[in-house]
Amino acid sequence: MSHIYLNSSMLQQLNHTVQEYFSDWMRSQQTHFNHTTLATSPAVTKTSSTTFLATLAVAYLLYKWLLPATRTEAFRPVHFEVPLPEAAQKHWKGKRLHSISNSINEVDSDQRIQCYCPATGQVLGSLLPKTEQDIDVQISRATKAQLKWRETSLDQRTKVLVSLQDYILKNQDSIARVACRDSGKTMLDASMGEILVTLEKLQWIIKHGKKALQPSKRPGPTNFFMKWYKGAEVRYEPLGVVGALVSWNYPFHNLLGPIIAAIFTGNGIVIKCSEQVVWSSEYFITITRKCLEACGYDPDLVQLCYCNPPDATDNTANYYSSHPGLKHLTFIGSKPVAHHVLTAAAKSLTPVCVELGGKDALICLDSVKDLNALSSIIMRGTFQSSGQNCIGIERVIVSARNYDDLVSILESRIGKLRLGSDIDNLEDVDMGAMISDNRFEQLEYMIKEAVKQGARLLHGGSRYKHPNYPQGHYFQPTLLVDVKPEMSIAQNEVFGPVLTMMRAEDTADCIRLANSAPFGLGGSIFGQEYAECNFVADHLHTGNVAINDFATFYVCQLPFGGINGSGYGKFGGEEGLTGLCNAKSVCYDKLPFVSTQIPKPLDYPIRSNRSAWKFVKSFNTGSYTRSVWTRIKALLSLARNA
Repeated sequence: MSHIYLNSSMLQQLNHTVQEYFSDWMRSQQTHFNHTTLATSPAVTKTSSTTFLATLAVAYLLYKWLLPATRTEAFRPVHFEVPLPEAAQKHWKGKRLHSISNSINEVDSDQRIQCYCPATGQVLGSLLPKTEQDIDVQISRATKAQLKWRETSLDQRTKVLVSLQDYILKNQDSIARVACRDSGKTMLDASMGEILVTLEKLQWIIKHGKKALQPSKRPGPTNFFMKWYKGAEVRYEPLGVVGALVSWNYPFHNLLGPIIAAIFTGNGIVIKCSEQVVWSSEYFITITRKCLEACGYDPDLVQLCYCNPPDATDNTANYYSSHPGLKHLTFIGSKPVAHHVLTAAAKSLTPVCVELGGKDALICLDSVKDLNALSSIIMRGTFQSSGQNCIGIERVIVSARNYDDLVSILESRIGKLRLGSDIDNLEDVDMGAMISDNRFEQLEYMIKEAVKQGARLLHGGSRYKHPNYPQGHYFQPTLLVDVKPEMSIAQNEVFGPVLTMMRAEDTADCIRLANSAPFGLGGSIFGQEYAECNFVADHLHTGNVAINDFATFYVCQLPFGGINGSGYGKFGGEEGLTGLCNAKSVCYDKLPFVSTQIPKPLDYPIRSNRSAWKFVKSFNTGSYTRSVWTRIKALLSLARNA
């Protein structure tokens, strides 16, 4: 829907018109009431009341819904354009690599990071990794830009987000194609997992971010003598320049998410993308920088860093994580890499929000009626982005009554899934490629090991050589049932297109199985009885839960993060914004003529320690006693020792 933009004078006129209408309408209603109340029948009176309520409802919708979306200049986007890379053009014919190594990326003789499409093997280009000197320059530039940016109003920052949102809405095809080129996913998966969630984050902050960052009034002291005149609040101020190390599975959303939160809270950001998706990240960062520039702000506020993984000869990644110029880090990735990041960040005492992997369970209780509808949710949650989703469904736990029926339904559906790439062709595909084939052996081993221990493999279980894209990284959609909690595949994150099913005896057993893995990111519960679902939610050891839905806690912009092996800290929602701020505690005098004074018995030099002690003891007693009589005695003691 197109927006209607009103300037301040137009808004004042509209507001005046609405007020005049209400005044006239209320006068007419009062006159009508005076003439008819005593003479009319109950039916007429009821009709008048209905008209009154209906008019109030319409006015409320107009005033609360239409005007807030159009009330200020902040909601008018600035338009800008970003040139599309050649490889992002539809039907681009790039050359393919003859062979793709199992390493994360191919690196040539001068250490350039080789980028290619995991779905087709087409070469996207190569880029030189950043050096330690490059990082110093990037943080320096971001710091300089942030000193001016921190002085901007929340409305000015909102205007930048509105402009960014407007660009994304108008360029969905191009953005999705760039993400697919670099990750191998399908266009549909990019639209849902990249664009939808980014637009939601933008829209949520545009609508609710300003309120989240307003000074938070606090109760103040409970001290009987101080509570009358002392006020307290928390003010949220920018930290400076923050950093984020983001994973490759959602190259657009994972990159934009931290940037959106950082710039709205008044911070600059130097974000480090995965070496797997450097090509697309360069394009996406250009969008944000161009947006800032078009709105009249320094694009140096946002910087992109990328380098090779740390080893004996290259310490650039650790140099970034330990840099004292970064005031906060958000890490999204695996537990082994998190150890490196946290060790490095400890050198500069940089706080880190850590979001690691998950082993999310979807629980199907006995009360579920429509298993066919549930199977659709399970398949979307398992196979979207080829299972490379931190909150993807890793385990389907089904109570005994529904287990066999749900297995049968999924067995009939999974075998029909089609693999391939729809980046250029209009062919119908269900699942794309994985980012790399470096974990294929591990996936095949875990599946074979589970089968040896009693699990049944009903579909897939191994890599797939696509006839049209032989260089692509494809793994067969897999259905593994009768999985036991002690199996390796039930304890370790798969992060691939493998649907594992576990049978539970009852609701209590569902909870036991769900809590048996060393992760605690998210989970889903399905059942007809809300009380039962709520009971299960209260007993899951996770940071996030969706009842009768899948992963919508993320779309709802709730604080997102896990416990145990899934990390700690939260991003997203109000907590995600305030977590990027210095929460400055401020106390003040509520009454201008009353302020704290040092009583004479406590003023230096102390005249009498005995009197001073009695004074403080009486002050403490009078401040915190629950007895009125005791407080009266304490007041008398204060007077005697003053």
